[in-house]
Amino acid sequence: MSFLTPSRRRWFIVALIFGAMVLNYFDRQIVSILKPTLKTEFSLDDSGYARLVNVFAICYAGMYPVAGWLVDRFGTRGVMLTGIIGWSTACLGAGLTRTFGQLAFFRGMLGMAEPLAYPAQLRAITIWCPGTMRATANSLCVSGGSIGAILAPPLVASIALKFNWHLAFVIPGVIGFGVAVLWWFIYRDPPVEIAAQSIRDNAATQAFTWPQLWRTRSLWGILLCRFISDPVWYFCLFWLPGYLQENSGLTLKQIGMYGWIPFLVADIGGIGSAAWSDRLVKGGTEPLRARKIMLTVTALCAPVCALTPHLPHAVVTLILFSIVCAVCLSWLFSMSVVIAETFPAANIGSVMGITAGFGTAGAILFNTYVGKMMQTVGAPQIFAIMALLHPLAMVVLWTMVRPEKPAEPKPVLVPASSFS
Repeated sequence: MSFLTPSRRRWFIVALIFGAMVLNYFDRQIVSILKPTLKTEFSLDDSGYARLVNVFAICYAGMYPVAGWLVDRFGTRGVMLTGIIGWSTACLGAGLTRTFGQLAFFRGMLGMAEPLAYPAQLRAITIWCPGTMRATANSLCVSGGSIGAILAPPLVASIALKFNWHLAFVIPGVIGFGVAVLWWFIYRDPPVEIAAQSIRDNAATQAFTWPQLWRTRSLWGILLCRFISDPVWYFCLFWLPGYLQENSGLTLKQIGMYGWIPFLVADIGGIGSAAWSDRLVKGGTEPLRARKIMLTVTALCAPVCALTPHLPHAVVTLILFSIVCAVCLSWLFSMSVVIAETFPAANIGSVMGITAGFGTAGAILFNTYVGKMMQTVGAPQIFAIMALLHPLAMVVLWTMVRPEKPAEPKPVLVPASSFS
């Protein structure tokens, strides 16, 4: 790998993370695309489907803080490798299941493995990329998730219709092992000069202890932002494909043809908004303020989702949720950068894990509510609530999140008599 100069290796790493994130989200999306099929296969109603989703989500939320600690303790390379192998094994196992219990087990395993990727990815970008390119590089990496969500509907539908639903899990699982091999051979920590430049652009070079982190206002602010706003993205992932089939009349084949559109728009919106915030930084805006300005503009677009149940045509639903998905990814992409510009580099894995875990916890609560509401009063209340979540998170962002720097250690005063 001698041809990989540091500048080339940086972009190879970005490309590999992108590929890993494609599989990460592809594997996650399979269940939502096959929702009617799996409900029939395992005799589930919407509450039963919600339980299956929550098995994944509970394991996902619980593992995130642990994943962040593992990245800060052991570094990026091994933790990311473990995550890729873990979620590929879970996806392969789900394809071999024959009972609901087995499927739930492997979805739980998927939930345990996938969180390892995100703190590892954020740490890699923070130490490899300076502040003027950090948001763009980060958005390119994590945009792989929405590319996975784009690819999943046509590919999963095609495989399931041509062969069977089992292969829709098995094939991406096998591909994941190939990505793991490439990661092991390509990823290295950056040379000292690149790491030093990137860390100079970070909030601080010292680190908080774990108890000190919990006493910072910004940790609680970012935690609340994710707890409030993440449920909207989880709805898009786990309920939108089924909603389009069960409420808007699309078939599985049509989901394969059109269900990827909101996620493509989301990707474009997420990358474009991140690049805009980087441009603000290059123009002289303080980095954290630039991210807040961009997130505010996108949050003000989120309330359009309240129109969804009143305009039930599938085309209108796709348009409205293209906007909503773009808002969600702008927040998910750039909240990671907010962490990198608010906390020291040595703490970003832990902060990412803690806040993402709470974001998933919010999604679990909301998902349980969605499952019950879909069977009782229907969708209007659900969409009305989602319309308010990003604007509320915007208020929290401005009032609670600021750069955090550990206090300098106080000098120890030695009595003069000690020198006599």
